[in-house]
Amino acid sequence: MPRKKRPLILSQPVKEGIKAIKVRLDAKTIITLSNIKALDFWKQRYPKLQVLG
Repeated sequence: MPRKKRPLILSQPVKEGIKAIKVRLDAKTIITLSNIKALDFWKQRYPKLQVLG
């Protein structure tokens, strides 16, 4: 009998005390940032980025 495939779950562990900022770089790519300095870095590379929350 073949084994069942388990679904692949890609998520980050939740860290206490760190506010995460979700950012959409383009139509396919969403990243999570932990500080504002990183947001400035990605803003230079992707001028059309959108802050999701």
